[in-house]
Amino acid sequence: MSHVFARARIVLLAVTAGVALGGCTRGTSDLHEWVDAEKHKKGEPIPPLPVIRTFETFAYQDQNARDPFSPSSAEMDTSATSGPRPDENRPKEPLEMFALDTLKMVGTFGAGAGMEALVQDPGGVIHKVHRNEYMGQAYGRITALSEDRIDLVELVPNGAGGWMERPASISVGEK
Repeated sequence: MSHVFARARIVLLAVTAGVALGGCTRGTSDLHEWVDAEKHKKGEPIPPLPVIRTFETFAYQDQNARDPFSPSSAEMDTSATSGPRPDENRPKEPLEMFALDTLKMVGTFGAGAGMEALVQDPGGVIHKVHRNEYMGQAYGRITALSEDRIDLVELVPNGAGGWMERPASISVGEK
């Protein structure tokens, strides 16, 4: 009896599959017509390419005129010779290897003129610093020490061949 049900199930499954596949093949003619109609439609015209204007070159007639994009000789002379300059002959101090923003003030000890500040470098090493010592990569000279702050004056290029002073500071707990 179970063979009969198994055969009936197989026959029913085959008939259902045949009906399902037969339904898929009917009604595709309208789809084919639509695809053919779309293929034969004319597309929108492509807009013409924009006209490329050619620019006239201009040759300067005065050979003695200075380049307008470089500073004048007067600007170069005054800015390069006047103002602060870094001392290139001075031996570099250990904290001048690090950018100022990577150094961290961790404390102080002493008081008054004998005050020393403690600065941690990126490697975790603690350094003692005093007034008039240097730190940072911009020739930063320590000008003042307090219990919670180190004040410096950095020398940075002014863009005209010279140098200018820029104040900076590091505070306890800053990073």
